[in-house]
Amino acid sequence: MAITGSEALPKVTPAPGLDVFYPIVPDLGWLHRIVPLGVRTVQLRLKDASDAEVRRQVAAGLDLCRAHACQLIVNDYWKQAIEHGADYIHLGQEDLASADLAAIRRAGPRLGLSTHSLEELDIALVAKPDYVALGPIYETKLKAMKWGPQGLPRLGEWKAKIGDMPLVGIAGITIERATGVIAAGAQSVAVITDFLAHPEPEARIRQWLAWAATIRA
Repeated sequence: MAITGSEALPKVTPAPGLDVFYPIVPDLGWLHRIVPLGVRTVQLRLKDASDAEVRRQVAAGLDLCRAHACQLIVNDYWKQAIEHGADYIHLGQEDLASADLAAIRRAGPRLGLSTHSLEELDIALVAKPDYVALGPIYETKLKAMKWGPQGLPRLGEWKAKIGDMPLVGIAGITIERATGVIAAGAQSVAVITDFLAHPEPEARIRQWLAWAATIRA
């Protein structure tokens, strides 16, 4: 994949703890595969894991990421994230409804929240997060969703409502689409399938890192 000249690309100063490229991985094994390549921000999104396994993977993931100057964002499991001193927690709307926000704030990690509608954005803003994510920007086959593709114009609408708060675009984003997502108002692009399903995931991550280097201000 060719990267076009930097003069044609939007420039973004990454938000605290976030890079413009924000991969999401399903387990510790993937962290070991991509973090040493130079990833600066990554989310660990464990599903259907026991409490003991969550604690093991969160602890090991934090050790790995700290050794490589990478920011680990723990998805959903806010209690285990606090216990192991994670710097960032990401919650979906259902998890936000049941999470102890006061405990999260007392512990000190930054907070990211998912949004898919204006109603969800209003709910998220009450929680005073450190960033919000909007998706799906494009159609995604990763999981069934009740929301259709938001499209690039919604990013601009979200950015106008949240002001200086960082905005993350997620779902269906490829390298070819990523620059448009940044130009529309996002500070970061969250990426999953584009590299997880790639025949050479590490090579694809390196392409993403090259793209990110052209976008950072």
